[in-house]
Amino acid sequence: MANWFNQGMSVITLREITAATVRVICALDIKEDQKRFVAPNALSIAQAYFERGATFRAVYADEVPVGFVMWKPTDEAEVAYLWRFMIDRNHQKMGHAKQAITQLINLLRDAGYRRIQTSVVLGDGGPLDFYRSIGFVETDATLANGERVLTRSL
Repeated sequence: MANWFNQGMSVITLREITAATVRVICALDIKEDQKRFVAPNALSIAQAYFERGATFRAVYADEVPVGFVMWKPTDEAEVAYLWRFMIDRNHQKMGHAKQAITQLINLLRDAGYRRIQTSVVLGDGGPLDFYRSIGFVETDATLANGERVLTRSL
């Protein structure tokens, strides 16, 4: 039962993925029309093991796993790259995404980062509007795969 002072909002935390939780995190999924915008969590976890400095966490709402986030350092000092981010289709539109990014920003700021970058696939139903709503701005840069680069100060 929610306490009166948090008005029913879940407490969002970023937690390490363990042998006991990896299957649940890999089973989290997005809506069918979102699949062209982000890779499956299992692929992301596999890729992280081959990318120096990559870090990933499960996003929890109270004690329920609801998403996944992965980041890595860039060649630019004090800049982190938000490589993957998703909230499960059954937990979207509840404020979890914004809270998870806020948690990540605090974690990165505490680690000495001053800026975060990400990239998005452009298109209807994509995440561009979400990232704009939380302070990211588009840059002129585009990745080789066509994704638009966004940036935000921490």
